[in-house]
Amino acid sequence: MALSVSALNEQIKNLLESTFTRVYVEAELSRITYHNSGHIYFTLKDATSTMRAVMFRGNAKTLTFRLEEGLKVLVDGALTLYKPRGEYQINCFSIEPSGAGALALAYEQLKDRLKGQGYFESTCKKPLPAFPQKIALITSATGAALQDMLRVASQRWPLVELVVFDVVVQGKYAAPAIASAISDADTTKFDILVIGRGGGSIEDLWAFNEEAVANAVFHAATPVVSAVGHEIDWVISDYVADLRAPTPSAAMQMILPDADEMRQNLDALSLQIIQLMEQRISGARQKIVALTQSFSNLSIEHWLQQKSQEISELQERFHQYIAVVLQRQHSTLKHFKELYDANHPKRHSKKGFAQLSQNNKVVTLSDLHVNDTIHLMDDTYDITAVVTARKPLM
Repeated sequence: MALSVSALNEQIKNLLESTFTRVYVEAELSRITYHNSGHIYFTLKDATSTMRAVMFRGNAKTLTFRLEEGLKVLVDGALTLYKPRGEYQINCFSIEPSGAGALALAYEQLKDRLKGQGYFESTCKKPLPAFPQKIALITSATGAALQDMLRVASQRWPLVELVVFDVVVQGKYAAPAIASAISDADTTKFDILVIGRGGGSIEDLWAFNEEAVANAVFHAATPVVSAVGHEIDWVISDYVADLRAPTPSAAMQMILPDADEMRQNLDALSLQIIQLMEQRISGARQKIVALTQSFSNLSIEHWLQQKSQEISELQERFHQYIAVVLQRQHSTLKHFKELYDANHPKRHSKKGFAQLSQNNKVVTLSDLHVNDTIHLMDDTYDITAVVTARKPLM
């Protein structure tokens, strides 16, 4: 009895799909089509053969990199038959790059694509203000990176106002949260936006390698500083940002002026002004002496008296000018000193803070262990305590 084409295809489909329920293929990608439905259609090939393949939307969502022409991959899937055309294909469950990690490949793909779009061009970098007054810190409020930045800022330039945008910096929700915080901070009046976190693996830092964060950094009107991980860690946001800092604490050192250096500069400027005025007075005195001698030699008594009066007036004007300049500089120095003293950490309230010591030596919480005897001291009391529990906050 003769079979119809449909019946024969059905038998072949049953035989094929029951026999090749799982196959692993290494091949090169070709003729890739990303369909509007979310499915991906492509061809697998080697030196002498080709075969069709499909990755349906549910599985395609798990890809961490983009399929590209000529990319060599390892495919995990099953053989199926598309009965209307009698064509067999591989239904791909997962795809991994052959010889390279998926995250490493995704990193290079996005980096190359953004570079081609001009995201890294130096002409797109915005200058940072020399004396920022208000800075947004986009990071985890419980992370060590925030504490490092706050510590350096208080030591270096206490006059700056720091506003923390608390975001998750790790996991699948991190990138959208960081991108949203950048956009929100950009609509507020900040001089600089700093995005950052401490070190970690490539997976830990991955949020700063995602396109959503890169787009938010690139389109921000406010200058953005990327301070992610350690010095050896480079993420996509480092290339897009207006300034890359090797660590979060280094970011504060790079963008804030040094208060001690400013005081030295003011002292040097005041000394230069005094020396300049002294030089001008000395020069004027020499001219007076020369004129006086000239007048004596010419024996023009009336003319000499007239010029002597002018010289006296000139001397008076010089003294007045010096007094005004010195008074202005004194006022400027006094103003900066008052600002610095008003923001000095010693003038801030110390409520809730005490010095922690052990064996007459100042220690930190990380130095302590359970059952250690410690002393807590402030300006009024010295309390002896025993550590009963110890656990990290992260």
